[in-house]
Amino acid sequence: MAIVRGRYDLDFENAPKGEFYSSYFLVSCERCGAAHLLGMDLFDFEDDLLQMVWPKSSAGDFNSAIPNSLIREMREAHSCFKAKTYTAAVVMVRRTLEGMCEEQGTVPKRPLFQGLKELRDSGRIEGRLFDWAQALRVIGNQGAHFSTAVVTREDAEDALALAEALLDYVYVFTARYADFEQRRASRPPNTDASSGE
Repeated sequence: MAIVRGRYDLDFENAPKGEFYSSYFLVSCERCGAAHLLGMDLFDFEDDLLQMVWPKSSAGDFNSAIPNSLIREMREAHSCFKAKTYTAAVVMVRRTLEGMCEEQGTVPKRPLFQGLKELRDSGRIEGRLFDWAQALRVIGNQGAHFSTAVVTREDAEDALALAEALLDYVYVFTARYADFEQRRASRPPNTDASSGE
């Protein structure tokens, strides 16, 4: 939920070369007050969908701790989403999960379900993240195999967000927590800190 603080409309006939948006909206989040710039798709005459222009989406801002091979898969998933090929986007998310399992050293050639279960059983992902990963796997299967079920924009958007959260947990937060614990363990005991006050 956001409050519109300002709007700028481009002249459609004279839109600058390479411009993707017909209108821009400066908004503030009702919850936290943060500013965002949204754009309305210049070439979408049916949906008038708004997209985040600033701050930049995580499609281009992955943490360097995440392997390049997985970042490449996620960027392609975002490209599919931007092109409104939502089925292709969720298939790319599924490929990302497969790549993560392989990169984490699960038994090769196992079904994705088994790879994710192995990550959970070894403590590399926790219960809720395992549930998320399973949901992504199911959506990815729906996209990868012919079906009358439609992969919606919301399905694809959720798949991207959950996949990014999973990658951040496995490659970024887990490593930072391990570093934090290592630093704490190497410090001399502090009686004041351990007093419970």
